[in-house]
Amino acid sequence: MHPDYVWWSPMWFFPMFMPIIMLVVLLLCLYFIFGRGGFRPPWHNADRHYSPGRELESPLDILKTRYAKGEITKDEFEQMRRNIQG
Repeated sequence: MHPDYVWWSPMWFFPMFMPIIMLVVLLLCLYFIFGRGGFRPPWHNADRHYSPGRELESPLDILKTRYAKGEITKDEFEQMRRNIQG
């Protein structure tokens, strides 16, 4: 076999195009991991426990809930309510 025969074989393109193919595969993997928005790092959304459909509770609602659970007495509830309502 002559050394120039390798350029006429079907495998001459492998060493030339393999880095390009590897780069395309790497970019596709990165796109499927990060690009579609399925994965978000923990620092991406600081308020990740807030659901958009639910409104935040007012301080008075929190106070009423604590009183209903028995965490505070009626006197404490009344004092805190007066402080909140100003």
